[in-house]
Parts: sequence; structure tokens; C-alpha cells
Amino acid sequence: MPFFFRNKEADPAHMPAPGLPLLALELRAPWEFGAVLPAWAVLQRAPRGDGHTVIVFPGLTAGDTTTVPLRRYLDSRNYNTLGWGQGLNLGPRDGVLEAAKRQVHQAVEASGNKVSLVGWSLGGIYARELAKELPDLVRCVVTLGTPFAGPHTSTNAWRIYQFASGRSIERETENYNLPEAPPVPTTSIYSRTDGVVAWRGSVQAPTDHNPHTENIEVVASHFGMGLNPSAWWAVADRLGQPHGPDVVWQPFRRPMVRGLHLVYPDPQR
Repeated sequence: MPFFFRNKEADPAHMPAPGLPLLALELRAPWEFGAVLPAWAVLQRAPRGDGHTVIVFPGLTAGDTTTVPLRRYLDSRNYNTLGWGQGLNLGPRDGVLEAAKRQVHQAVEASGNKVSLVGWSLGGIYARELAKELPDLVRCVVTLGTPFAGPHTSTNAWRIYQFASGRSIERETENYNLPEAPPVPTTSIYSRTDGVVAWRGSVQAPTDHNPHTENIEVVASHFGMGLNPSAWWAVADRLGQPHGPDVVWQPFRRPMVRGLHLVYPDPQR
């Protein structure tokens, strides 16, 4: 489910794609989903939402079926979740981003409130770019294994993207400034054991443009990140932040629920 555009300021030699050992570890994805059942009681202790709408975008060559488990979990935490409704994600072909914008507008009109955007890999690129274009309609953005901060050669699937979309990554990057964060609270969830995307390509540094930007590391595969209990908790925690003009944004804090502090590596290590 990966996708990547080239960052012209990055040196490809310093951000190679994950090697074969990490790529082989992608086979653990079904076990990550299998951990949801024993973790369910703990997952239900994540912050409860306020009922606002959350749109979830799938990764490359994937569709809404792959995000059903995450969306059902978010439903259980009191969110109104929607898939992207455009079938398989084969890249930003003609009409795709326009349809996504219409969906955001329709969701806001239906609820009267801003929406949050969650994107898995390529889906996270959509979420970030939509938030840049529609900041007055978007409450926050959360991405899962989304590569936005490095060269396209730092993934193991850029050729799949070009084959599936029929587009050149290098040519398309000229239309976007992917490393730039949206002007809304933005969280990047990443894994150093991602076998598809170089983890450094998913790390966003806070800037004066948007100090409400953060990164959360989890122990997960790329294909399992949207099915991983620790990633689910992090998504629910970020979506559950209070929202309003007088509310001060707070960065993620490793939960002190028994055992959970062990699944989020210490960011200061």
C-alpha cells in the first residue's frame, strides 16, 4: 500500500529502501491483526470521540475493504467513519482528487462540523494534500506509513505505483510540495520495521508553519500498520483530542495503561 513522490532536497544515498530482511517481515501482517482480539479490552480504553466524521483513505492498489477493521474500531469509539468510495486506489488519476474534495465538502455540509482525515500509505498523501487545500474544513490529519519526506527510491514499490497509475512519480512531484505539513494538527505514525517505506521518509519535523506536527513510532509492518492495535490506539488518541478555538493542542503521550507503554518506543532513545 505504499506511495512516494521525490523530495528534491533529499539525498537518495542517505535514505535507501528497506532491505530484504525487513521486506520479508511484512509476512507478519496477519499476526498483527490477530492481536486485535486479545487487545480489544485495552483498545476500548482509548479516548472516546465526539461523533465527528472521519474519512479513511486506503493505500496503493487497495480499496475500502482494507480499512474496514480500522473504521469499525473508530465507530466503536464514537466516530462517524467513511471510506473513500472510489474503488481501488491506483493513484491520483484524473478526477480522483476532485472527487475526494467533494466528499470532504459533502461530509462537512451533512454534519456541520469539520472532518478528520486518516490515510494509510498513499492514502496519507491524499489526506495531507486535501488538508492543505481545504484547511477550513479539516480538523486534523493522521497518516500511517505514509512516505512524504524522501526520494521515491526509498520505497520498495515506486515501480508498482507507476505501473498501476500509468504516471511518472518524478513528473508528478512537480505539482506538490509533499514534505510540507498541512496547516492543521498532523500526526505521522511510522515504524522502523516497515519493510516497504524507509521510516525516515515518514518523519515530519515541526516547523514555524505548523508546530502542531508530530511523529509516533509503533512496532508494525507496512501492510499491517492499518491493522495493528498500537496504531489503532494512536489514531483514536489523536482523533479524540478536544477541539475548539480555546483548546490548546497537546502532543501524543505514551499511554500508561499496563503494557501499552512498551509498544511505543521511547522517542528520546
